[in-house]
Amino acid sequence: MEIVDHFIARYAKEYDFYSRAAHLVAQALERDLKESGVRCIVTYRAKDITRLEEKCRQRGPRKKYKTVEDIYDDIVDLAGVRIALYFPGEQNQVEKAVNRLLDLTEKKVFPESNKRSPGKEFSGYSAIHYRVRLKERELIDLDKRYAKARVEVQVASVLMHAWSEVEHDLAYKPLSGDLSEEEKVILDQLNGLVIAGEMSLKMLQEASENRVARNGRFLNHYELAAYLLSQAGLILDEPVGDSGLGRVDLLFNFLRHLDKETPTDLAPYLASLHDNVEMRPLAEQVIDALLAEDPSRYEHFNSVQVDADTASLDPSSQSARMHQQIGHFLTSWVELEESLRNLSPTEGDERMPLPITRLLNRLSILDAETRHEIDLLRRVRNNVVHGRDVPPSGYLAEATDRVQAITERVRQIRP
Repeated sequence: MEIVDHFIARYAKEYDFYSRAAHLVAQALERDLKESGVRCIVTYRAKDITRLEEKCRQRGPRKKYKTVEDIYDDIVDLAGVRIALYFPGEQNQVEKAVNRLLDLTEKKVFPESNKRSPGKEFSGYSAIHYRVRLKERELIDLDKRYAKARVEVQVASVLMHAWSEVEHDLAYKPLSGDLSEEEKVILDQLNGLVIAGEMSLKMLQEASENRVARNGRFLNHYELAAYLLSQAGLILDEPVGDSGLGRVDLLFNFLRHLDKETPTDLAPYLASLHDNVEMRPLAEQVIDALLAEDPSRYEHFNSVQVDADTASLDPSSQSARMHQQIGHFLTSWVELEESLRNLSPTEGDERMPLPITRLLNRLSILDAETRHEIDLLRRVRNNVVHGRDVPPSGYLAEATDRVQAITERVRQIRP
């Protein structure tokens, strides 16, 4: 067993490496899921050194390890993340986040078949495990080395995770001999209760969605997320793609600012949804429709973004100076939009203001170069509003000057 000794000595030195890798994966998933309205508890860990040594010594005679690398290949969960879902029905949203944020190398579904173990009435552990790696291109230089670590992400309901902990500790780590038949029967019965509990959680989720659909107010962004998903299935031609919902938390706070917190309030803005949600997530589409309807709302939305950053512990949060520059840019953009709309009176059958791209296509009196420049600045606007790749302060100041210059040129044009 000398190989195990060498492996444990090496792993002890690498423990912090695996812990940090697991932390980065957990951090990315937790933030994305909670912003998208998925209720869950996310935890992470590097495998305990003492327990790992016990596991290796138990498996050694059967696995016949010949090198340290053989053990690394065999033990796949040195870095682990656990996602405990309040509602099992949101498993699909988790899988979309995993595929979007991480490099997925393997997926394993439990139970592996419909066959029950001998002597058991119920199916046992039910979960999905993903083997993933961090995307190196999306890590800062100091963290790029963690992209080499394999991380196992375990996804199950909060009830199933609790049962599996009890079952694992009793069945695989008994303190006083093997389990009695009576204990095995009781664990099986508990598994049945957990499965029944998961069915009840699904029913609870459906009841909550039905309550909101009956014109109740959205109590939180989780309810708003569930409603958006249910409506998207009715409106769009295909299911929501990998980019999913987007920042539902920002949309919820924005709707609360505008006192539009019911399905009836939201209905006009959902009617204009398009199914290219991989490029334009649902929440972003609704936010843009709200802003297009009344440009004065940009100030309210900027306030919502500031509040979100202030409450966040993320070190990448915008500084007060940066928010001021964002405010200047958005104020200038609103003036440009108003000037462009003045050149193109709304037709009688249009209930909602035209998106800026369609508006530009209408304005044949603008030369091609000006339309192209406005389109480039529109992309800057989208990044600023939706928090994607916000440019540096200096670039934003230059963009603000360009917007103002174009606005002056547009104002001199007579329809």
